[in-house]
Amino acid sequence: MLDVFGFFERDPFGNPMFVKRVIMMILGWVTYARLRIYNRTRIRGTEHLETLPRNGVLFLSNHQTYFMDVICLYHIFFSVKWGFRNSINFPIYLLAPRSRVFYVAASETMKEGGLIPKVLAQAGAILINRSWRAKGQNVKREVDTAANDKVGKGLSYGWVVSFPQGTTTPYAPLRKGTAHLIKAHNPVVVPVVINGFRRAFDKKGLLFKKRNTTLSVTFKEPIRFKPEDSVEDIIERLRNEIEQKIPVEKLIWRKEEE
Repeated sequence: MLDVFGFFERDPFGNPMFVKRVIMMILGWVTYARLRIYNRTRIRGTEHLETLPRNGVLFLSNHQTYFMDVICLYHIFFSVKWGFRNSINFPIYLLAPRSRVFYVAASETMKEGGLIPKVLAQAGAILINRSWRAKGQNVKREVDTAANDKVGKGLSYGWVVSFPQGTTTPYAPLRKGTAHLIKAHNPVVVPVVINGFRRAFDKKGLLFKKRNTTLSVTFKEPIRFKPEDSVEDIIERLRNEIEQKIPVEKLIWRKEEE
């Protein structure tokens, strides 16, 4: 009770929460201009976040860059905590960011990408080993059976962001593991649709590709799936909710621009 600043508080993975808060604060100040000054971020649907429980919430989004997608979502979560709706205009929210937030990331991306990804990993990364892709190549290897439990730990403590396609390639199929995760832990699911990040930033999301771009983030109405919902039904609904069903005019597979 005396530890009001959380110096000795740790998350379910044993990481010190005070360090995480400091990293989030610094990360927020460093990236704020990229989302608010050099580009414009248009946000919709944060009213759906205002009544969410403190834990057991899974945000599922399409994916356009390795890091800037989740950094932007963090900014919005912090802003909502401070009572701002559909806005990141007032960075005062960075003085006390929401700390019970995690995101799912590939282990190789965070561990082999240099110093910056290793620092970003301290901001709440839940590291998993992808069974279908490694070092930019399609592979087949054993499924990371611990991944479900890791995400479950994150959900028991706070909010978790995940990208069910597991790749930044547009209209890629959703991984069925996401549906199994939902059936196992029954979280509140919030679909998220993002756009513009691929045009504004490089693949990692750390360098500019085009400034003065409109970035958009839309939060859909939260979903509570039923126990009887099948894996296929869950995947199909999520594909529609995050708007990743291949349009008729794009049925020919489209590779992501380098």
